[in-house]
Amino acid sequence: MSKLSQDVLSRSTRVWIMLLSAAVILGCGSQSFADAYKIDGMHSSVMFRVKHLNVSPFYGRFNSVSGKIQVNDDPTKSTFEVIVKTESLDTNDKKRDGHIKGTDFFNVREFPTITFKSKSIKTGDKGVLKVTGDLTCHGVTKSITVDMTATGSGPDPWGGFRTGFETTFTIKRSDYGMDYMLKMLGDDVKLFVALEGVKQ
Repeated sequence: MSKLSQDVLSRSTRVWIMLLSAAVILGCGSQSFADAYKIDGMHSSVMFRVKHLNVSPFYGRFNSVSGKIQVNDDPTKSTFEVIVKTESLDTNDKKRDGHIKGTDFFNVREFPTITFKSKSIKTGDKGVLKVTGDLTCHGVTKSITVDMTATGSGPDPWGGFRTGFETTFTIKRSDYGMDYMLKMLGDDVKLFVALEGVKQ
């Protein structure tokens, strides 16, 4: 092969390498990257508040929270999936807990979980995420939108990495088929949700 042919081939090879590199760089630039987090139930909370006798707010909580969070560099592509075991309801009174877990309210044997699964996310003011998803409770599924706020992220003492989110929102329990004692306990239920996830 002549030197001229070798030079032409060499230049052609360099051009192809440059084009290929550019394609890879551009391709990477168009992708979004996500990190998967498992919800740490020990450090996550789901609490609720109802009005008792239209006099004062009363609080309770669920002690079993699990699920997963997908955190994307494009926040609108992140996802949230939360699972709460209704049997874990705790109002600090066993007799009352037994009643609320029964058929008048949560009916935990037939409906053992409350779940929320996000469907879409929009960005709001000051970094707040407008998360729309399906909330399933007492066998009823309804679409709701909540304001989800990132509360922090960083390494933990055990070599892992954690992230946190929280939201507060209100639902009507009658929308989910729980209409017993509405005058005594009220219809509006305010929920306080704090999630801590461990990177997988």
